[in-house]
Amino acid sequence: MAAVTDARLARGASTRRRLMDAAAVCLAEYGWAGSTVSVVAERAGVSRGALQHHFPTREDLFTSAVEHVAERQSVALRGLAGAGAGPVVRAIVDLYTGPLFRAALHLWVAASTEPGLRSRVVELEARIGREAHRRAVELLEVDERVPGARETVQGLLDMARGLGLASLLTDDGRRRERVVDRWVVIVEAALGAGL
Repeated sequence: MAAVTDARLARGASTRRRLMDAAAVCLAEYGWAGSTVSVVAERAGVSRGALQHHFPTREDLFTSAVEHVAERQSVALRGLAGAGAGPVVRAIVDLYTGPLFRAALHLWVAASTEPGLRSRVVELEARIGREAHRRAVELLEVDERVPGARETVQGLLDMARGLGLASLLTDDGRRRERVVDRWVVIVEAALGAGL
């Protein structure tokens, strides 16, 4: 009996992960309006009923999806420990110019006009933002007790977010590379100054 229960739990967890991955992809590709529960269920290869078993509301599904993908990306960043400013800055910019950022942005826009979604997204974004800041501090080995250190890290994250916004409508890869190269120099200089 325990083996059956364990197998059922494993299948349920696998289905839940597939649904969150599909929801994040749909949100990035189709936006909030086009990412219906039916579209996500089809992309994940499950019935609408199975989706609603795991995520009773659309808000549950999409906020869970963004959080799930953000956690996976945060874990992936750990591999950059000790890599130096260049790879860390580039990886952070890649996160903010990639599909997760696009999905999160669609969720933010929807939350701006849907009060029921707003409080959930504000809380989720605060958590993801704190984790991004903490991970950047850790990877760059920044001592936040030093004046200006926290602001330098936050400036890096804000710059990456701005590049993510700029890349939504046009391919600005060449300009982005020049900006990122400059930020690598800025961060390396700040780290060399004892931040």
